Amino acid sequence: MRIIRTEEIIKHIKEMCIEANHFLSPDMEQAVREAAASEESEVGKHILEKLCENMKIAGEDMIPVCQDTGMAVIFMEIGQEVHFAGSYLEDAINEGVRQGYQEGYLRKSVVGDPLIRENTKDNTPAVIHCRIVPGEQVKITVAPKGFGSENMSRVFMLKPADGIEGVKQAVLAAVREAGPNACPPMVVGVGVGGTFEKCAILAKQALIRPVQEFSEIPYIKELEQELLEKINQTGIGPGGLGGTVTALAVHINTYPTHIAGLPVAVNICCHVNRHVVRVL
Repeated sequence: MRIIRTEEIIKHIKEMCIEANHFLSPDMEQAVREAAASEESEVGKHILEKLCENMKIAGEDMIPVCQDTGMAVIFMEIGQEVHFAGSYLEDAINEGVRQGYQEGYLRKSVVGDPLIRENTKDNTPAVIHCRIVPGEQVKITVAPKGFGSENMSRVFMLKPADGIEGVKQAVLAAVREAGPNACPPMVVGVGVGGTFEKCAILAKQALIRPVQEFSEIPYIKELEQELLEKINQTGIGPGGLGGTVTALAVHINTYPTHIAGLPVAVNICCHVNRHVVRVL
């Protein structure tokens, strides 16, 4: 059995919150730069070049890459041979978020009650997803999620007869409805299968897959490529002002489901698709 002190969890979560809000992952940064080079619209190219400049300033001057520093979404894969010593794990995660947003001077965007809407003033609580896996390591992913694009995400409870064409239409409908509100160019995470809540988690997890890393399932890989092409043919373009680059990637995760259902979730993220991964 391996013992990990929760003080270590606090430290890593704090650092990862600050890092994620100032530096895009290398794959995302490369995708934005490649989009700036390939965009055919003059206005769209100008927007993408400004986004590249913004990334540079954010890193050099330690200014958040986006003013919406997001709600902290934490994925943890915990080896079953690990024992956490110290405080309660969930409290430790939230303490790391609290310290990261306060010490990193990041905007606090969380309200304690969805209807009363009083700000918690430290960006807690985080949204936490834990999974037990074999081994004695802990994999932490911190993925702050802004709500301009989150608000444009959708869940569709399709019928099995809708099939793959129904999935395509659902994804395209969500993207068209999002339009400029999702701050394109976007990354589109899609979850297919499971239950109502499972497909949404699948879609969220799809966003943190490296850009241009396609599904290992051949027909899903083809579907990802087809949808990316069709989304970019919509002409929504960078900033919603027209162009040939509306999406940087489409990632699809699947899971077994019930004989009577075909759940589909579409989780949209803007170009500030933030995620930092560490393995302890």
